[in-house]
Amino acid sequence: MSVNAIKNLLDQKVKEYNQTFFIEKDPVSIPHRFQQLQDIEIAGFFAALFAWGNRTSIINSCTRLLNAMDNAPFDFVTNYKESDLKPLLGFVHRTFNATDLFWLLQFLKRHYAEHVSLEIAFAQFLHPLSTDVSQALIGFHNYVFAIPEAPERTKKHIATPAKNSACKRLNMFLRWMVRDDNALMTQPVDFGLWKQIKPSMLICPLDVHVGNVARRLSLLERQQNDWKAAQELTEYLRKFDKNDPVKYDFALFGLGVIERF
Repeated sequence: MSVNAIKNLLDQKVKEYNQTFFIEKDPVSIPHRFQQLQDIEIAGFFAALFAWGNRTSIINSCTRLLNAMDNAPFDFVTNYKESDLKPLLGFVHRTFNATDLFWLLQFLKRHYAEHVSLEIAFAQFLHPLSTDVSQALIGFHNYVFAIPEAPERTKKHIATPAKNSACKRLNMFLRWMVRDDNALMTQPVDFGLWKQIKPSMLICPLDVHVGNVARRLSLLERQQNDWKAAQELTEYLRKFDKNDPVKYDFALFGLGVIERF
């Protein structure tokens, strides 16, 4: 396919899948249950962290967690006592367990005691000359685990470009929070709540399905699904839309997961 043909295909698929119907069966449906900024951030953060494996399983795990929080995640995070954690002692989602959950709840409680939004946890690490979110993700990982008592096992759940991880789940979370389709859609998939990070700086969430489609369309040469590959793919997508390259995540995901391209 020619470059123009590929762009036309991807633009068509973005229009097809970047629609309100996409929300219902996707993990992004979890933060869409809420209206308050902090509730959306916390629900979205855990939904993104759990986003590997079957989408139904991801949504079910998120629902169990939110039910244990009385479906008020910000109030729970900021006010929970040790006794409130007892119902969560057996919480598991794949390799994510209660040890990981409790540490991240502690982190969120500390953060929101000093900041209004989770956005600063990423944006504070951006350099004025940053062209993507590499430093934001590296800084966020270090920020979460700044305290020496941080459990080593939990670090694998907060990926970082410093270890050449593709950071698929955190990139997806940033897409939800940063991309703004509010002018185009009655109920947009992405929230566009964060303004300190530009959509042009986002990196496309890269997993097996997106990587396979990207390679078949000659958008990506690197064979490993790592940070370098995520950057390479996004750099190509910027040729199609320099201001909003990760909108093509809808197209690549739709082609790979839904259409088995």
